[in-house]
Amino acid sequence: MAGSTSFAEMLPGFAAGVRRYTPGSDIGLALGVVALLSVLVVPLPTLLLDMGLALSITAAVLVLMVALFLRRPLDFTSFPTLLLLTTLLRLSLNVATTRLILSHGNEGLNAAGHVVAAFGGFLMGGDVVIGLIVFAILLVVNFMVITKGSGRIAEVAARFSLDAMPGKQMAIDADLSAGLIDEKVARRRRKDLEEESGFYGAMDGAAKFVRGDAIAALLITVINILGGLAIGVVRHGMPFAEAAATFTTLTAGDGLVSQIPSLLVSTAAGIVVTKGGTEGSADVAMMRQLGGNPKPLAMASGAAVMLAMMPGLPALPFLALAGLAGGGAWLRHKHPEIVGDAPEPIPVPSEPPIADSLRIDMIRLELGYGLLALAGGDTPRLTEQIKGLRRAIAAEMGFVLPPVRIQDNMQLSANEYVVRIKEIEAGKGELRPTKLLAMDPGGAIPALEGEETREPTFGLPALWIEAELKEEALFRGCTVVEPPSVLTTHLTELVRENVAELLSHSETQKLLDDLPREQRKLVDDLIPGQFTVGGVQRVLQTLLGERVSVRDLPTILEGVQEACGATIRAVPAIVAHVRVRLARQISDSHVGPQGFIPLITLSPDWEAAFMEALTGPPDDRQLAMAPSKLQAFMQALRTAFDTAAAAGEAPVLLTSAGIRGHVRAIVERFRPGTPVLSQMEIFPKVRIRTVGSI
Repeated sequence: MAGSTSFAEMLPGFAAGVRRYTPGSDIGLALGVVALLSVLVVPLPTLLLDMGLALSITAAVLVLMVALFLRRPLDFTSFPTLLLLTTLLRLSLNVATTRLILSHGNEGLNAAGHVVAAFGGFLMGGDVVIGLIVFAILLVVNFMVITKGSGRIAEVAARFSLDAMPGKQMAIDADLSAGLIDEKVARRRRKDLEEESGFYGAMDGAAKFVRGDAIAALLITVINILGGLAIGVVRHGMPFAEAAATFTTLTAGDGLVSQIPSLLVSTAAGIVVTKGGTEGSADVAMMRQLGGNPKPLAMASGAAVMLAMMPGLPALPFLALAGLAGGGAWLRHKHPEIVGDAPEPIPVPSEPPIADSLRIDMIRLELGYGLLALAGGDTPRLTEQIKGLRRAIAAEMGFVLPPVRIQDNMQLSANEYVVRIKEIEAGKGELRPTKLLAMDPGGAIPALEGEETREPTFGLPALWIEAELKEEALFRGCTVVEPPSVLTTHLTELVRENVAELLSHSETQKLLDDLPREQRKLVDDLIPGQFTVGGVQRVLQTLLGERVSVRDLPTILEGVQEACGATIRAVPAIVAHVRVRLARQISDSHVGPQGFIPLITLSPDWEAAFMEALTGPPDDRQLAMAPSKLQAFMQALRTAFDTAAAAGEAPVLLTSAGIRGHVRAIVERFRPGTPVLSQMEIFPKVRIRTVGSI
């Protein structure tokens, strides 16, 4: 029939609506809490009260079982919230039971429901005094022993967890900087650390719920007895003995119904907080630790035999326990794997797989044994600074460096270090770990007492001085640097010189995958239809080789797409087009302190000479210039830049777009840090000043 909806079509929507109100959903939990609070003010029928008391006992048993089978405390992070909810459930039921006892207690033992009557009659044996004594004992055990002890343990665990958090955080950062773990593992460990701190802090506060519950149970019991006697005798005219027997039985039953779940939950809380760092469930841990060694079991068996032989003591129980302990000791001695967890076998040293020798560390820092303290100990300054270096390179160049692996090398001298990029030595130096490096900004050796040396990064004359001479060196205008900072500075420069080699294919793919969602369409249009990930990698490597940041990856990809649309396929030509798109960024990076870009330009003669020396197809031009001509160009370039440097300028070499890449290839061989820009890469709004010409 048109317009009608079948039951089958309505069923999925109905099921989805029901799921929203189940206990595992947000709405179901909210409704449950509201229902608990409603019980405090709304009278409850005896049927619902019996269901609530049954739920309280069953939930307490469930919480205890979960606590017993926990492998680690952090697997039960919802426990503090459960403590609050179960405490609120018991208090709500206590209030509901009290209302029924005081209002209908004169009607008999079933006035507060069958659960309370059963606990008040059957479990107490019909003796009110015994019931009150049992209730008092449970209250003392719960309040004075379990709750108080677990609360103290939770308080100490929370304090120790917070105190140890900085050290654990530094250990994670040190492992990450040393390359022992990757960023994903570090994030997981930090999350576990935060959860551990929050869990023990919450357990410290949640322990007060159970303690307050025990106090409230005592007060409610006294109120029920006194109030019941007064109501029964005065209002209903019951004989005092009958009123005392009825209301005391109901009150004791109510107390037992509430204290037994409270005792179970308190025991679960004690198990969770006392578990600490023990791995595995409680039964496995206890069996492994109590029965792990046959000697204690054998001694316990011998002690039981001696007790069985003492006059007046029953022999059978002690002999039975002696047999069990002795049998366990013999089994553990003969078959260690039978009792509990078997001890982990000691690994037999074996030759590492041949494939391990093929792995290459992208960045490795090798230290002599005298420098190992810089990367370890209580204050590992070196690892912290390497972490800062990776963060700085990420912000400056636009991609995250691979982890720096730090290892000792006994073949080095005590104070020597070596930096390797892809297993190839990129730089080395020596440090004095107990001294400071002092440098004179004027380039002279400081007039201080110390060991003459050269700063390893730039080769400047320097002096290793004692720490007590630091103030004097600073007073004389010297720059004073600690050994970890000297090494980190050297490592930073070596990384910047070789940053292009550190951008791998996988890192390039990661950069593309991490782009914002709104940029995904650009990547999908470009790759793989017009370009490849390998081609993007080569473009980015070329930019990084000239210290051009690739943080603005969307603009770079737009430039690549435009070049591909213009049928440009050669990587150098694509890079040239991308650099024009990055003109604003490139120009801004070369603006000097005075607010302009200092330029050294090529004369028309040199421009023409380079253009005439280009050979080959347009997409792959090669420079074929006579060696004597190249030598003359390099000499003229060196003279022009030395003159500018003497005047305090850090100029940029400006060429035409057609020859920029070829000129840069020549300049980087003898002046790798000299920037070479084309005229089209100068942003129109930037200020420029010509300080020389070649």
